[in-house]
Amino acid sequence: MRTLNINDAPSLANLVYRNKRFWSIYEPLHRDEYYTTVVQREKIRESQMLLKEKREFSFGVFLPETDQVIGHISLYSLKRMPFSSGLIGYSIDEEFIGKGIASASVKLVRHFAFEHVNLNRIEAYVSPKNLGSIKVLENNQFQREGLLRKLLFINGKWEDHYMYASISDEF
Repeated sequence: MRTLNINDAPSLANLVYRNKRFWSIYEPLHRDEYYTTVVQREKIRESQMLLKEKREFSFGVFLPETDQVIGHISLYSLKRMPFSSGLIGYSIDEEFIGKGIASASVKLVRHFAFEHVNLNRIEAYVSPKNLGSIKVLENNQFQREGLLRKLLFINGKWEDHYMYASISDEF
């Protein structure tokens, strides 16, 4: 896992394009241009700017010893005191799910958030239908705190999401 750079844009575009139908079960489909290298390069530039401002930390998940992006994970929407919190979000290539990659990535980012960013709380929103992601969060000591009704508009329908959280003093 490492921060993305603009040279990763073609691999990232390939990842999001290959997985757009699979991921669209739990997140909205995007316009066609979203799946291009040009747009992914701009998204990487934006994340680099936010990184410099310590407002967001985005990482690519790579096949070992290669530059092939097989997932991404972000710590974003950071709020400083009095909240000291942020959201975590992640996606793994359909070909690599069920291999512990998401769990390992969340573990690393959780550690980073509490030890280096000094957050008090990390939140995650997850579809009640996304059993794999629920397992990833629960394996990383995230606790379900409630149901957010009709939180996200996904492909023509408002979808409920669970709110999970991890607190620093439980880390």
